[in-house]
Amino acid sequence: MNRQLSQQEIDAVFQNLQVQTGSKGGSSRAVPFDFKRADRIAKSQLRTIHFLHETFVRNLISNLSAYLRSYLSGNLVTVEQLPYAEFLEALPSPTCMVSLSLRPYHGNAVLELNPPLVFSILELLLGGKAKSPAAIQREVTEIEQNLLDRLFRIIVHELAETWKAIATIEFQIESLETEPQFLQIITPSEAVVAIGIELHIGETVGTMNLAIPSITIKMMRQKFDQQWTARKLEQGGATQARILRLLRQARLHFDARLQGAVGVQQLTELKPGDVVSFDSAAGGQLEGTVNGRPKFKGRIVANNHKLGFQIEEHIEAGSKPGLPPEG
Repeated sequence: MNRQLSQQEIDAVFQNLQVQTGSKGGSSRAVPFDFKRADRIAKSQLRTIHFLHETFVRNLISNLSAYLRSYLSGNLVTVEQLPYAEFLEALPSPTCMVSLSLRPYHGNAVLELNPPLVFSILELLLGGKAKSPAAIQREVTEIEQNLLDRLFRIIVHELAETWKAIATIEFQIESLETEPQFLQIITPSEAVVAIGIELHIGETVGTMNLAIPSITIKMMRQKFDQQWTARKLEQGGATQARILRLLRQARLHFDARLQGAVGVQQLTELKPGDVVSFDSAAGGQLEGTVNGRPKFKGRIVANNHKLGFQIEEHIEAGSKPGLPPEG
């Protein structure tokens, strides 16, 4: 007989379906997607960028220590993709930011130094000891900007040298700002690769941040792939060279022996004039062993009144020593 379901019965059916779906682990549940944080580059490229800037940090610390005549240390903290607006929101205000061109590629990168780092470096440049200063909340003056010019040029030079492993990029300083909201050189919603580096100068700890447009890095995808292949080949060749270098110092014990069976009693009873019988014919092939393992077959020869072993055949691994080849 035909019967129509009431609204309560229909709701009960849908509720039962939702309960059953949830009991299966919720694999069919939708996941929210934020289009502002869409991944623009592959994770493999992010890993390569991470390795690149680990090298950059080591080289930069070495050069800055020599330039400032003070001990510096630091480490790479983060390498992540995020919208440019979110990158700016995380920066202090005021701060010290420079815009960097990326020739021959379009777009600009942003380099930022936190105030604690900036004023500690200025103190060192002016002959101070870079002790932990009180929190300074002011903009750098024009005179201080001129003093920092050489510092930024060292950083930019090391960036260019580091990125040569992927592509030749000419980093050039275009402008300097002290307020993050004034440096709108990238669309706020555009994704950037944000690189955070923690630096220690004396008792001062600060952060240097670098933002590179993801779209610029995406344009280098082919160069990333070529560099990865070349690095694998280079590592393979370097590994072989290292193994050979280590093997050259090895010492091996080589023996060429006549095969035969002599008992201990016979050996103790031997005296001058006795004849010992061996399995090999005079002038026949002998086995040459390396560290006790049969490796070669050859004959005893004389060379300049010295005995030698002339290699005639290589014994394959796994073959039984002392037995002639089949056939």
